Amino acid sequence: MAKINQPLRLRINQSRSYIAISDEEMEVGFCTPEFAARIIEIFNDYEKLNEENETLTKAFQMACLDLIKQSGGNINQLNRRMNKYLEKAKRPEHGTRAIAYLLRERQRALNISNRDFVRFCYSYKLSPKELENIFKGKDISDNQIKVLSRILGKSVEELTEVRDGFTNSEMNMLARILGTSNEELANLFK
Repeated sequence: MAKINQPLRLRINQSRSYIAISDEEMEVGFCTPEFAARIIEIFNDYEKLNEENETLTKAFQMACLDLIKQSGGNINQLNRRMNKYLEKAKRPEHGTRAIAYLLRERQRALNISNRDFVRFCYSYKLSPKELENIFKGKDISDNQIKVLSRILGKSVEELTEVRDGFTNSEMNMLARILGTSNEELANLFK
């Protein structure tokens, strides 16, 4: 049994070469050349992703600004417009949109066309009109949840939680109305 608070012993193979790892001009460790190359590769990938992210953000800002100018809107609405689009682009966690997303994932997993997916859902007693209403964002009844659980292969409780949960923006709005923090509000619903 290992004892706690004992220093780790550094094992160095004397026949291998090691490279010092520095951070802000301080040596923080040593590693083999293979690990050093991998570390450098990871840092380069990280920097590249950050640069690409900055470029995409600038392009997104420019597109939203053009849209605001074309519609005659106020330029001060840029951040609000961007946040609106970002919220729509994220995978929904709760509500009808989240269930519609699960249905799209199921269709992709089955690798079938829209027409065949409508037939598939109808075979489980979810009518084409009900399916269309779900994709339009209309409310989902408890009876539909039961059918959807069979279609999606998830429990009724799990889908009910997805349907009835709050999105981040809804939680923010409710927290503001009630004069509390999101964390306190989330704890109330647990």
